[in-house]
Amino acid sequence: MFFAITLGLTRLKPAAPSVESAMLYTDKVKRGEMQRQVRGNGSLVPEEIHWIPATTPGRIERIRVLPGAEVKADTILVELTNPEVEQAALDAEWQLKAAEADFNKLKVQLESERLSQAAQAAQLNSECMIAKVDAQADTELEAEKLVDRLTALRSRTKAEQLALRCEMEQKRLAILEKNHQAQLAAQEAGLERFRALLALKRKQAAELTVRAGLDGVLQRLGDRDQLQVGQQLAAGANIARVANPAKLKAEIRVVETQAKDIAHGQKAVIDTRNGTVPGRVTRIDPAVQNGTVTVDVALEGPLPKGARPDLTVEGVIELELLSNVLYVGRPVQGQSESTVGLFKLDADGREATRVPVKLGRSSVSTIEILEGLSEGDRVILSDMSQWDAHNRVRLN
Repeated sequence: MFFAITLGLTRLKPAAPSVESAMLYTDKVKRGEMQRQVRGNGSLVPEEIHWIPATTPGRIERIRVLPGAEVKADTILVELTNPEVEQAALDAEWQLKAAEADFNKLKVQLESERLSQAAQAAQLNSECMIAKVDAQADTELEAEKLVDRLTALRSRTKAEQLALRCEMEQKRLAILEKNHQAQLAAQEAGLERFRALLALKRKQAAELTVRAGLDGVLQRLGDRDQLQVGQQLAAGANIARVANPAKLKAEIRVVETQAKDIAHGQKAVIDTRNGTVPGRVTRIDPAVQNGTVTVDVALEGPLPKGARPDLTVEGVIELELLSNVLYVGRPVQGQSESTVGLFKLDADGREATRVPVKLGRSSVSTIEILEGLSEGDRVILSDMSQWDAHNRVRLN
């Protein structure tokens, strides 16, 4: 008898552990439309950022505006000094004045030569016309036997020679004018070079007074460290960064494994903690940094109050809408395209039994059910790893 009782006790299954139901999060399996989404944290950044570099070396003489101040395009931010740049501008100005004087002198000389040549051509042209008239008169007198044939022949020969000389003199005048134009063009090219040099030197001198160049907010002075009066800057060093706070976009960092389905043009919602604003995906960074992918979202609505550059935000990107699928709230340890063990509640809700469930595509808070559950089933979504050794639990 004692042996029979002992054998019966050894065959009894261990009692199911008790779990406080108030500490568990459950959900019911549903069928219908499931919106797939991915979530990521990030910040607001300006779409329009203007970096102002030092075009020439210079020493900071004065800082007029500090970071955080609103500026206009012509607001003076920093004043630099560089005696060499200022002297170069003066030298270029005097070089241009000297070149202009040489150009004007050359113009006078060439015009004098042209006038002299033109006067000589005009005189020869007058002699040619007189000789032509004389030759015509002698020809008529020869016909009336008033002059001999030799005199008429000499008059015609002289007129022809002067006509030839007159034609050559006109060609010489035309060539002289072209030569003058070429000399003036060469001198003008030199003048333009001096003008361009002066404009460049003046521009470099003017850029020692650093202006914002953009309506917005001064975000930074210097590339890394704050600029100081007396500091020497090299050419190309970043002096300031100005951004337009009215045009912001969101940079969202999404976990690499969840970013594979993100595409350009997908809708998104950006939460600034003080309101939400709709947007669309405009860029997906091809590089992966620290296991995340950066996604740019263009904002398509008015910004909530307090929105500013570098504000921390949260973004939700809508991937796709699944129709007529089984889905449930996302379990704590449930990953997409995997099989997990979930505790399904009995009909009376007093106990739960572990069942294998094949999961499909996932969203932020929901996941698709491929196998193992039916519509209307209730499952525990909370972390049940401490009861991995049990296939059944009792709910209190």
